[in-house]
Amino acid sequence: MQVLKLDHLGIAVKNLEDAIKIYEDLGLKIQGVEEVKDQRVKVAFIPIGDTEIELLESTSEDGSIAKFIEKNGEGVQHLAFKVENVEEAISYMKEKGYRMIDETPRYGAGKAKIAFIHPKGTKGVLIELSQR
Repeated sequence: MQVLKLDHLGIAVKNLEDAIKIYEDLGLKIQGVEEVKDQRVKVAFIPIGDTEIELLESTSEDGSIAKFIEKNGEGVQHLAFKVENVEEAISYMKEKGYRMIDETPRYGAGKAKIAFIHPKGTKGVLIELSQR
């Protein structure tokens, strides 16, 4: 497995419009808002340099972002690393003994193939492997 770059930083927010305003006030441009229905989130991507910030708002009270905010408050929810082949990355991480949340990739925002590594094995950091 080869990590190509930090793809994005995911930030859980209660209200996407309020969060977008903060980043616009910093002079950053929003790339657009998208709903990922099977993950029960609305997302906005903000390009910055060679990476992006992903703002995530839950569309369901029992969605993973809503649960994260309930437990931890708003803030950084995950790091996403761009990989060449997410299936190979999953196999590699499993061989290394990491517990995967996703044994097979699923589709995230922007039609990226993604898989998450369980934070219990990564010192509490939720890590996303992303192939766009």
